[in-house]
Amino acid sequence: MSRQYLPTTATPWITSGLLLTLLLNPAFAQERTTRAQAQPGTSTSEPATAPIPKETSSVTRHQLDLGGKTLKYTATAGTLHIPGADETPYGSIFFVAYTLDDAEPARRPVTFLYNGGPGSASIWLHMGSVGPVRVITASPEATGAGPYDVVPNEYSLLDHTDLVFIDAPLSGYSRAVGKGAAKDFAGVDQDVTAFNKFIKRWISVNHRWNSPHFLFGESYGTTRSAALVNSLENDGVSVNGVILLSSVLNYFNRSPGILNQYIGNLPTYAATAWYFKKVPHKGTEKDFIEAARVFARGEYAEALAQGHNLPPARFEAVAAKLAGFTGLSAAYIKDSNLRIAPTRFRKEFARGERLILGRYDTRFEGSDVDAAGENPGYDPSSTGITGAYVTSFRNYLDQQLKYTSDLDYRPSGSPFLGTWDRTHRAPGAGGGPVGPNAAMRDAYVAGDLADAMRKNPYLKVLSANGLFDLATPFFQTELDLAQMDLEKKLVPNVEFSYYPAGHMIYLNVDALKQFKSDLASWYQRTLSRGK
Repeated sequence: MSRQYLPTTATPWITSGLLLTLLLNPAFAQERTTRAQAQPGTSTSEPATAPIPKETSSVTRHQLDLGGKTLKYTATAGTLHIPGADETPYGSIFFVAYTLDDAEPARRPVTFLYNGGPGSASIWLHMGSVGPVRVITASPEATGAGPYDVVPNEYSLLDHTDLVFIDAPLSGYSRAVGKGAAKDFAGVDQDVTAFNKFIKRWISVNHRWNSPHFLFGESYGTTRSAALVNSLENDGVSVNGVILLSSVLNYFNRSPGILNQYIGNLPTYAATAWYFKKVPHKGTEKDFIEAARVFARGEYAEALAQGHNLPPARFEAVAAKLAGFTGLSAAYIKDSNLRIAPTRFRKEFARGERLILGRYDTRFEGSDVDAAGENPGYDPSSTGITGAYVTSFRNYLDQQLKYTSDLDYRPSGSPFLGTWDRTHRAPGAGGGPVGPNAAMRDAYVAGDLADAMRKNPYLKVLSANGLFDLATPFFQTELDLAQMDLEKKLVPNVEFSYYPAGHMIYLNVDALKQFKSDLASWYQRTLSRGK
């Protein structure tokens, strides 16, 4: 799953079990650290050198019935080393690649997929979305304990592209080796560097330089993708397309006075209220959500901007309209000064029923220790599926992919990464290469994506969004992507799709079916280059 981002969260980030680490490393909330000056794989403090293990691989043959055809494919589970500044390996990265047999490599697209965290393994995308198998869950109910069913995935993308699932450094079986240390991976740019090196290494080892290349990231994986695509472009690796699933493009750029966090959440509140029938069903859901967008960017934004100077009559009117969009009482909204934090919404929305809502997916409900608190005690959309994904992947890796290791498989590497360096070296002025005096800033990466699109005008972007995602709200994504300052001719290169699901849209099988159809069409358009 990838999970992260909260350009819309007004309260400190609260972990909610293993799954949340995929969306948000708690270290992000710690004090900002000084960027390491040494190159990856080197150290001014001469750390102990970890042994450099041999690269590993397990190759198995499989087939999948998809779209009326039987696809024969090869699965390769293994590790590849990534080189440091002195060409000595400083990281060993675990991956699982699915390549179609008897395809022409030079023409066959290859897509690199990864989850978020930062520091997450790729098991969520791997076992739930477009891989050749998927795990069955009871979403939006809790799935419970095993045994679990893993079935052939009739919504796999293998009929359109080869797939390479990558576990982030220190997650899964990925590890620091040689003189590598956590600090070499624990940061926005350090993470991008590691993925850049891995992708180029995989392309070289597998002789796929001339293949069409795609990036597919979820949650913090979209933060990575936006910066990574520009990094690859600067290294001469042009990318055909980027899929942003549940996006995080404007990390940390906020302060107590920034109001976008409330504005960006409102349409998701509205979608949730419509889903649970807490608001009158007049017209269509689409019309209701669009009305929430208009109110959010207009009257609501203006009211918030006035702060305590807002006239009492306007305050009352805006509170009443917010109640009509959110299903919350006007009295509660007024007590909150018109500012509704996601954690409060999840606790207050069904307080009368002694229920809380999920953060990754507000369709999920759960009971809390009491009904009087201000914030939910956990995230039922996380705890409801974590066991199914982790257990199913471990069993699949062992039984089907025949890959074993003496290492412990880490669904998340976050506990081992330490404090995350959240600064980011933005693209140079005028879209030129990054220079020694380039601006350092918190992780706003939509500018990197725009920079890559200017350099490569054929680069296509698909932003996929769940309507019930409070971790990465779809309206906030729309706002962020609208600020890329693209020339009019490039604006159509960014497309949007929406699904009746949460952060992991593939948990809703009907949404997954539509997602696959949308992806298939998008790949075809992207590869045609308008021909």
